[in-house]
Amino acid sequence: MQVNKIKLALGLVAALPLVAFAAADQEAALKDANNWAHPRGQHNNNGYSALAQINKGNVKNLKAAWTFATGVNRGHEGSPVVVGNMMYVHTAFPNNVYALDLNDNQKIVWSYFPKQDPSVQAVLCCDNVSRGLGYGDGKIYLQQNDGMLVALDAKTGAKVWDVKNTDPKVGATNTNAPHVIKDKVLTGCSGAEFGVRCFIAAYNLKDGSLAWKAFSTGPDSEVLIGADFNKENPSYSALSVYQDVNGGNKQGGSFKAVAADQIKGGEKELGTRTWLKPQAVKDGWQHGGGSVWGWWPYDARTNLVYYGTGNPSVWNPDVRPGDNKWSMTIFARDLDTGVAKWGMQMTPHDEWDYDGINEVILFDKGGKTYAWHHDRNGFIYTWQAGNGTLVAAEKVHPFVNWATGVDLKTGVPDKLASASTHQDYNAKGVCPAALGTKDQQPAAYSPKTGLMYTPLNHVCMTYEPVESKYVAGQPWVGATLTMFAGPDGVMGGFGAYDPMTNKKVWYNKEKFSAWGGALTTASNIVFYGTLDRWFKAVDAQSGKELWKFQVGSGVIGNAFTYGNKGKQYVGVLSGIGGWAGVAMNLGMTNDTDALGAAGGYKELTKYNAAPGGGALNVFSL
Repeated sequence: MQVNKIKLALGLVAALPLVAFAAADQEAALKDANNWAHPRGQHNNNGYSALAQINKGNVKNLKAAWTFATGVNRGHEGSPVVVGNMMYVHTAFPNNVYALDLNDNQKIVWSYFPKQDPSVQAVLCCDNVSRGLGYGDGKIYLQQNDGMLVALDAKTGAKVWDVKNTDPKVGATNTNAPHVIKDKVLTGCSGAEFGVRCFIAAYNLKDGSLAWKAFSTGPDSEVLIGADFNKENPSYSALSVYQDVNGGNKQGGSFKAVAADQIKGGEKELGTRTWLKPQAVKDGWQHGGGSVWGWWPYDARTNLVYYGTGNPSVWNPDVRPGDNKWSMTIFARDLDTGVAKWGMQMTPHDEWDYDGINEVILFDKGGKTYAWHHDRNGFIYTWQAGNGTLVAAEKVHPFVNWATGVDLKTGVPDKLASASTHQDYNAKGVCPAALGTKDQQPAAYSPKTGLMYTPLNHVCMTYEPVESKYVAGQPWVGATLTMFAGPDGVMGGFGAYDPMTNKKVWYNKEKFSAWGGALTTASNIVFYGTLDRWFKAVDAQSGKELWKFQVGSGVIGNAFTYGNKGKQYVGVLSGIGGWAGVAMNLGMTNDTDALGAAGGYKELTKYNAAPGGGALNVFSL
């Protein structure tokens, strides 16, 4: 039946009735602001809570309410899930899960300890992280690092089903939080640094059977490109959006954007035709990367789910000429079938590892729904959510120097020759660095202020592509790099932006990258954490700091809030790691170690013990 649904959406068979039953318990939980039943609060990915007991007048009185040591070292990303009196907490590898009773002094009701091969840790690109859990249909969903997607009974912790989603033996792993939407649980794929051809997949909640899988590269039938794909914006489906200058993919070469009126849109099979030179084996796209591990919003009114794809493999751009679609792309897909309605590639023929993988946030304005995205490439994008028409695209900070701007008609960035990278050439002073102006740490939206609140990395790099041979299951990066603070003299910041223009409203500098995910509340407060161990509350309208508390280890987790027995709590996971902290955790000291993070973030050792100890920190009035 599911195969026929997909064929129908691709225009291959006659119409059939489509029926999907929602996870009713999840939908009910999402209507109660006391819960935090979704990785980002709600399906719209806003990272917003209607709770307002903690406000500007009393936030200065926040005190530590309780803490919970996870018993696991290394980076702790994401946030717990809270439903009623139960909180479900995850850890870094080996991805243990604890169910805590909030009505009984956070007593452990049940725990789950996965049995994973320790060798999986060597295949995880950027630390042993997990970004959280999913909830729905009476189950808690865990995506283990080793590729196993597991459904646990929410009351007892008993395993209901499991399914193997990725294979670490070929370099494919998982770090994402499973997303429960209607009758499906969505998960992704990590491994672009190992030459893995990645995808997003939907499994049926009841039994874990595969509903659909959409690859990031390859034939239209496997990327699930619909018959009306990019109907309103055919220029997004162009065979090539750049002209080679001075030979393009060689030292001294660069790329000039094709004029909007010269682009031929509406092309098919671009997931194969934009890979113009064999690499590894066969044609290139078979090991084309395009990881999927972010935070994925859903709009029930259109039945569309949104997500981004990561970098093309390998990092050396000279060996993969062409636009390399559909890496670096924001997709909108029908939830029932997986078929893509629209997709726009933000960094065609990536030369800097600017993964397009960061979260999409949905918001409504003037009777229309928009999709917002802060990309690693340093630009903030806003689209009409239903059809992908680009509304705004601006630099998040003036230091971005690889492109001058983005054409709003085509979505194509105007690359600068001075930032072009080539094999055995050390490109210097490229901003931002490969970890982008924002990495995994999600931004948040406030419907109260109408503003987006985003953490920032203010980091630049040197970048030298090198020759690299593909070996299954072995790292396949093909570049060396160093990182250093940008022209502001610091490595991070946190700012508010108008999503209709993507112009800055206010901006605060941070000593290090602000690597913690943001939370907004109905009382116009924004919470976020920093790598030097601070958990902060700022005024959503002005950015003024209102409160801060220094936790035990750097924060790369997402701030969250919940209510219990009439009291509001706000919390965050601590435990330094991720790309910024992995070198410190592993004792790496050469500047190029951990893909440049060792040198760029070496001062973290002055603020953190290594490896970072995982803990949940919860505060209340």
